Amino acid sequence: MTVLPPTAPSFVLVRPQMGENIGAAARAMLNFGLDHMRVVAPRDGWPNPAAVAMASGAGRVLDHALVSPDLPTSLGDCSFVFATTARDRDLAKPVYTPEAAMQLAAQKIANGERVAVLFGPERAGLENDDIARANAIISVPVNPQFASLNLAQCVLLIGYEWMRQQGEHTPVVHELAGGEWAQNAEIEHLAKHYEERLDEAGFFYPDHKAASMKTNLRNMWSRLPLTRADVQILHGTLRQMVRWKERG
Repeated sequence: MTVLPPTAPSFVLVRPQMGENIGAAARAMLNFGLDHMRVVAPRDGWPNPAAVAMASGAGRVLDHALVSPDLPTSLGDCSFVFATTARDRDLAKPVYTPEAAMQLAAQKIANGERVAVLFGPERAGLENDDIARANAIISVPVNPQFASLNLAQCVLLIGYEWMRQQGEHTPVVHELAGGEWAQNAEIEHLAKHYEERLDEAGFFYPDHKAASMKTNLRNMWSRLPLTRADVQILHGTLRQMVRWKERG
């Protein structure tokens, strides 16, 4: 089966809580010509009658939504991921305004890459483990005294900036001559490989810091612009080092 190249970013709702907000997000997406929705572990299951009722004329966005049990599964075929957040984070990542982010997304999609934008659950937004899997952050300049955006409002804002870029970007020709960017599933596999071997070597010490060390390591992998060839070299390097150690 031929896989068609992407024409727009996928909007990924991570652990959404209220069906009404999912439906409102679907309406906001379709307002700006976006219909690639992905839903990760919705709290109230799927399909969601409240989402369908709220979506109104945008029901087809929900009909074609890809539902996944976890974030790595949802992002497996993506090569670049943005995470939306209003809070300061300890994770070092490039930070874009919505306009600049969608300019970059348009360039990458024009060159055949698959781009995703993450939106967190209504109560507290994305967690650090979610953001560690993203390549960059979208930060909306809002009132610091009241920075929280409703899920659908955030989707609407990013969707608006996406539509503004249509017809205004210039494709980057031959951005990656002779290679392909690694997909998220390949980066995830690489991260797990290193995490497992480093765990065996006692790297994650002391125990109470292990979780944050693993998150920071995963964040490092997501920041690196890796090709598929890079990923294979890094796998091979680690395997050879382990073999060398086992030979004593």
